[in-house]
Amino acid sequence: MGRKLSLDVGGTFIKCSDSRKVPVDSDGSAEAISSAFRKAVGETGGLESVGVCIPGPFDYRNGIFLMKHKYAAVYGMSFRELAGIPEGVSLHFVHDVNAPLMGLLSLHPELRKGKVALVTLGTGLGFSYAVDGEVKMNENLGPALSLYNRPFRDGVLEDYVSRRALLKAYGKPLPGDVKELSERARGGDAEAREAFLSAGKAFAEGAGPLLDELGIKTVFFGGQIAKSFDLMRPAAEALLPGVELIVVEDFEAAALKGVEF
Repeated sequence: MGRKLSLDVGGTFIKCSDSRKVPVDSDGSAEAISSAFRKAVGETGGLESVGVCIPGPFDYRNGIFLMKHKYAAVYGMSFRELAGIPEGVSLHFVHDVNAPLMGLLSLHPELRKGKVALVTLGTGLGFSYAVDGEVKMNENLGPALSLYNRPFRDGVLEDYVSRRALLKAYGKPLPGDVKELSERARGGDAEAREAFLSAGKAFAEGAGPLLDELGIKTVFFGGQIAKSFDLMRPAAEALLPGVELIVVEDFEAAALKGVEF
């Protein structure tokens, strides 16, 4: 048996299943990005397979970059070539919202009956769901349904549940970003706390109809802002009676597990 490797490709780090974290600048040059990928892959001798968790837009069947908001320097280029992975090594790709849900289903067999969803809270608002252990995907192998662009109030839901939404709701300069906002909320800053409660309420109001339509009663949360979900929870739970809201404690491990094969 050869070496099997899983990679979680983010905008600033590539997390590896062997516990390494390799820095990468998604706004960097093609050469710098390629160098980071090759470092993450490591020696290819004895390498049997590589599974990659990566955000879209991306050609998940052929491993081609289609992003313009990051990794723009490698648009249209092949991950295999950039990372220096030989043709004989098995390689597959999973959307970065589908992968952690796949990992949860693998780690927790009891979740494979019925319907469950995963919501990622961060720069954007991601959504994936599974029925009887099968993660539902669209024709491009991305999530079957989107939550971020659902019409909500005078915009879309992501305008009210995301990093930018929280910072806008607070409305004051915040050098430490959302982490500092959560610290202020826990420290007694009423306006900071209200920003999180407003996001929790918006999530419940915006996502509730879709959860009802799909019959989903269990929703997992991951991503950087999910670490502060306790501040959103009271408002969300009040409007989603009967829906279990669970924060994934080891989200990175779930994502890496989801691309194993």
